[in-house]
Amino acid sequence: MISRMGAKSCAGVLWSLSFLFALRLLGQAVQRWAPQDFLPVFGAFQGSELPYWLLLSAQLVILAAMAFASWRVQSGRLVLGGRAGNALAWAGGIYMAGSLARIAVGLAVPAAPDWFRTWIPAVFHVVLAAYVLTLALCHRRVLGLAHGEAHK
Repeated sequence: MISRMGAKSCAGVLWSLSFLFALRLLGQAVQRWAPQDFLPVFGAFQGSELPYWLLLSAQLVILAAMAFASWRVQSGRLVLGGRAGNALAWAGGIYMAGSLARIAVGLAVPAAPDWFRTWIPAVFHVVLAAYVLTLALCHRRVLGLAHGEAHK
């Protein structure tokens, strides 16, 4: 029962982070095809020189993977080995450190290149890093508990 409640909590956080990322995709798409005054301009969503079609394609794949993993955690069907959970934790930690460093440079160095100063993409890299870290935590704390209890 405890592990099931923990899995629901983890899934709730994962779904929330997925929703935030989906809002970013939607905001940028709206500004591309039907600009609205209440949203930042299209360029504010763009942190790189990637063509929008390529960026959008990659973001849709990422969002689909996030939704799939969130659903798997919610349904209790996500099973990762110990190495996978540790790899997620390390990758998420490195990703978060890099994302926060990007923001710090953008805030501390006024002459920093635009990539460091585009706040929308920078913040959403923090969201993606938080997703990876949450998934690692879910695996290590909640899902690991559930699998450990099943073997007792």
